[in-house]
Amino acid sequence: MRISKVYSWFYGYYPWMVVFATTLVLFGSLSKSNSNQDEVPLKASKFQKPLRLPNKGYGYPPVLAYWISGSKGDSNKMVRLLKAIYHPRNQYLLQLDSGSSDYERENLGFLIESETVLQTFGNVNVEGKSYAVNKMGSSALAATLHAAALLLKINSDWDWFIPLSASSYPLMNQDDLLHAFTFLPRELNFIDYISNPGWKQRGEINRIVVDPNLYYKSNTPINYDVETRKPDAFEIFGGSPWVILSRSFMEFCIYGWDNIPRKLLMYFTNVAYPLETYFHTVICNSFEFQNTTLSNDLRYDIIPKSPKPKILNTSKYGEIVAGESVFAQPIQEDDPLLNMIDEDVLHRMPDNFVPGSWSSCQGINQGEDLCYR
Repeated sequence: MRISKVYSWFYGYYPWMVVFATTLVLFGSLSKSNSNQDEVPLKASKFQKPLRLPNKGYGYPPVLAYWISGSKGDSNKMVRLLKAIYHPRNQYLLQLDSGSSDYERENLGFLIESETVLQTFGNVNVEGKSYAVNKMGSSALAATLHAAALLLKINSDWDWFIPLSASSYPLMNQDDLLHAFTFLPRELNFIDYISNPGWKQRGEINRIVVDPNLYYKSNTPINYDVETRKPDAFEIFGGSPWVILSRSFMEFCIYGWDNIPRKLLMYFTNVAYPLETYFHTVICNSFEFQNTTLSNDLRYDIIPKSPKPKILNTSKYGEIVAGESVFAQPIQEDDPLLNMIDEDVLHRMPDNFVPGSWSSCQGINQGEDLCYR
């Protein structure tokens, strides 16, 4: 029944110095992923078995690359989310920003290391380094691009990039999701967007923004500067900051063989909420990718009308599970809503992984293809 909902998604588918200086900092932060000084995230344990690549090709499910990000106090939430979306075929990268302590980051690695299943399949990585991130500024965009670059460096044989926050939670098990995605074009991008981001009724798109988190170690509020004119060399699109993007499009944004991603990266370095506009504008202004979009982010999310965030709770349960969404957010840690989803939708026992077709592989020959299907 969940799978039939998935198919409904596809109906109808076919000042200047300041600016310059800040842009240079952003490029510097992104280039770290290609420098010798940058460390590829280490496996949670040095005793983990070598990564076995899942079978790919016609008839095989795709490989999903998940990035789970969090901040201070989010370690347990991230582990619970990981267990709810885990599958041996997929790749996972967990990262805490500088709002967290060294102890929290070490503890996150310990929690991952203590799970025998994760050691067996070796497809979960924890980023040991941290940096400041402000969701309103370009540091959040830099973090997202960096995460995708790391996942490409670890293993580029994945099909879709899915960023999640520690407050996200799945509304579908991975077996069903992978099965549904098996029949989709691998270049398809799930990105909710419209032209002219006046949909937010914000003035930030017309103002210069400086994000100090690009050059400070600690999380810092962003700064606004003088107003500027709207661009006329490209059309701006905006929408949900939550996306599911194809590997080919992420490579296009990171490697930048066309000038559009670089040009727009420099522009959105100094725009507020770039995660709500950057990918949307790049994809809609790129001839190669503008026809690969499905305007749906597959998320059940509340967009607050005030700065105070709104949290999902049990009062929304019926509406949440009845829709076509694959993920819901934000949900507080240990909220009863999580237990309801675990019991009724995912059939997940407390502190366990969601059962799936791969579950029988635990304790037997992990070389069998069944584990990776």
